Amino acid sequence: MIRFFIWTFLLFVLLVSGFVGAIYLDFSEVFKNDTLAHSIFFELRLPRVIFAFAAGAILSLCGLLYQSLFRNALMTPYTLGVSSGAILGAGIAIKLGLGSLAFGIASISLFGFFGAMLSVLLLLYLARFLKHSHFESLLLLGIALSLFYTSALMIIFYLGSALQNDMLLRFSMGSLSIIGWVHPVTLSIIAIFLFVSIFAYRHELQLLSISDEGAKLRGVDTKKVTLLLLLISSFAIGVLVSVSGPIGFVGLIVPHIVAKLYKEPINKRITKTALFGGFFLVFCDTITRAIPSQSELPIGIITALIGGPFFIYLIISRSKG
Repeated sequence: MIRFFIWTFLLFVLLVSGFVGAIYLDFSEVFKNDTLAHSIFFELRLPRVIFAFAAGAILSLCGLLYQSLFRNALMTPYTLGVSSGAILGAGIAIKLGLGSLAFGIASISLFGFFGAMLSVLLLLYLARFLKHSHFESLLLLGIALSLFYTSALMIIFYLGSALQNDMLLRFSMGSLSIIGWVHPVTLSIIAIFLFVSIFAYRHELQLLSISDEGAKLRGVDTKKVTLLLLLISSFAIGVLVSVSGPIGFVGLIVPHIVAKLYKEPINKRITKTALFGGFFLVFCDTITRAIPSQSELPIGIITALIGGPFFIYLIISRSKG
């Protein structure tokens, strides 16, 4: 019964989300081509809802993947430093004062993507030298890279102007404010590709979530499968963060919520996790647009307000277990 209520509520939020915002939209005016309501709904609100749904699905799937591969319930899609690399890349673009680059792509997004991909390439290169404790060493490498990127970012903050620091701070808090259909369509394609990739390796993922040795005995090339899935997921996260900035806690809490609702193996929770993550982020984004304020509340604040207490609960419950 509780599952039916939750899914019904989230579906309802998805349907009404496009009508929530600073400007009231008359439903009868939305489908008339020559009205302001039509332009707002189809150029701003609907693309944003789809963008939020795809972003939530990517974050949730990557969270499920990382927690399964590393067998660590506290892993997030940002643990390996991809997000920190993207923020550093965006910070460099802001400090250089760059505008739109090739094909009208914003320099912040482009540099953010390059920063994220640089992190992935560094991890893949350094992973070649790992012999023992592969997962633990890869995790430590990601943490080390994150610390390095954070230090470099502090230098940019120190050297930047007040305006540049404000731009970088807003980027680091995450935002789903987009115009048009380019980003929603691109992110939706990436979300589908990520889902198909994880679903194709669902049985291997189930074995890896239990034991690396057990997976090897079943004929799984653990290192190859792990690096392939991490590469695909890191690419998806890199694209997302380069456009929206980091959106915290979604990849952490959604896999656990779904696991609480459905006592099933991981390979049977992939679709549910993707859908719930999409619905959840749309719900959080709807809250940001429903709160009256002079400027829009960053989505990262809402997800942190919801995810922070859940994170504390998760740590305490694990320590009791």
